[in-house]
Amino acid sequence: MSMDLLVILAYFCAIFSIGLYAGRRQDSLESYALGNRSLPWWAILASIIAAEISAASFLGTPGEGFVLRNFTYVQLGIGTLLGRIIVGKFFLRPFYHYRVVSIYEYLEKRFGVLTRRFASVVFLLSRVLASGTRLFFAGILLVIAYCFLTGSEAASEQETVLIYLVALTLITVFTTIYTTLGGLKAVVWTDVLQACILAVSVISTIVFLFISIMGDGSVGEAWSTIVSTISDTSQNPCHHEPLFPWRIFDLGITGDGLAADIRSVLTSEYTIWSAVLGATFITMATMGTDQDMVQRMLAARNCSTGSRAVIISGILDMPIVMVFLACGMLVFVFYQTRGIAPPERAIEIFPSFIIHYLPAGLRGLLVAALLATAMGSLSTALNALATTATRDWYRGVWRPDASEAQTLCAARWFTVGFALLLILVGSATAWYSVMDPTIRILPIALGIFGYTYGSLLGIFLLGMLTRRRGRDSGNILAMLAGFAVVITLEFLGRRGVIPPIAFPWRVTIGTLVTFCVGAGFPSLPSSVPAEK
Repeated sequence: MSMDLLVILAYFCAIFSIGLYAGRRQDSLESYALGNRSLPWWAILASIIAAEISAASFLGTPGEGFVLRNFTYVQLGIGTLLGRIIVGKFFLRPFYHYRVVSIYEYLEKRFGVLTRRFASVVFLLSRVLASGTRLFFAGILLVIAYCFLTGSEAASEQETVLIYLVALTLITVFTTIYTTLGGLKAVVWTDVLQACILAVSVISTIVFLFISIMGDGSVGEAWSTIVSTISDTSQNPCHHEPLFPWRIFDLGITGDGLAADIRSVLTSEYTIWSAVLGATFITMATMGTDQDMVQRMLAARNCSTGSRAVIISGILDMPIVMVFLACGMLVFVFYQTRGIAPPERAIEIFPSFIIHYLPAGLRGLLVAALLATAMGSLSTALNALATTATRDWYRGVWRPDASEAQTLCAARWFTVGFALLLILVGSATAWYSVMDPTIRILPIALGIFGYTYGSLLGIFLLGMLTRRRGRDSGNILAMLAGFAVVITLEFLGRRGVIPPIAFPWRVTIGTLVTFCVGAGFPSLPSSVPAEK
């Protein structure tokens, strides 16, 4: 255990050193929020990857591999690449053209101040809920570690919630300190370190698992064991034909007629249709209309540099996801070959393996990697929330005459305030998870954006794809309509009135509804873009 603590302590020392160093010579909101637009593309690339692999993905993706025993989740990588190409080649150009700090400034220039403020509020609320929810997942490992260290089989519900509260508070406090001191530069450069730790830890875990499965046998025997164990249909939760080793694409076709096929596609999370359409819309929303992600790209020297970073991150996304899924599959084989009963709660499978079966040192590295993913996602969320609140509300509404020093001070105080909100949301999510043991990580972490981000994407697309459609009053109605349709479909699905719509489709539906309603309103002459 001392070796584990030493590894974790070294990680914390490194990120605080980076935060302090990056915080030098900050004298404006642009230096705090965008690092003076001077960051290299490869650092932005590493930051995007580190932010995407949140604690939810770090624990949830191996969990999906453990439960599904196939690579169908990788299909969504097709849409993520298509979406990033669109963002890199299409979305970034107007943001750079107008030199925006908050991307919602673009909406004011295209439509008016009401659209900007409404979209800004939607982002702030959505990001607080989504990031707070993801923050909870970092506490899962610490709850299991507590039981391991105390020798108890399981903590009580009250103890579990308390451990979550303490863990989330400590993680958020540490992250808030270096984010407040260093701004986006600290966020990006700590993300580079976190991406490196993540890569080393996951690859080391896969090597450990393979060697453990191999035992005294040969590599060929170990591989045969892996294939036969995962291909065993009696262990397949879906009772399909053997899925391993290389099933990636699922058409979602039942063969029972067109209506049944459409129902299957819309209710399935991982099919080729959700990959090409649903995941593309999700990626355009999260990468093109979310200040959290776009802010990194705007920190590049120019549009082409930011575009290169986001597109390459899409190319790397599929192999990264496959590695995490493979890790989960190997954990399944590890448990099966040793007759170990996995935890009843799906979200505890991978963290339980880390705490109970990894050797000292490697266990500490995995814990540091989990903290790195949690803190990386949290730091970018805090910086984006503070930037949006400062630029759109403090400077845009309450104190338009504020000096640069006052604006920078406000951004730092907003960072602290949003940190408190995220602790509150994360704690509430932890309580809900303890009360509902069947909860799954990825549908929550990815699905929460679906309720609101379709409205954001629909308005941005309306501004970028049309020249004379959309106006302030109509845009608000359009965004509310998109949100209302998604919520209604979700409600009807839960009540059994209609089939439940899978989370990859929520953003798509919300976007199309918002765009179509907004396009029904002509633009005011003052908001029609000038001919280029």
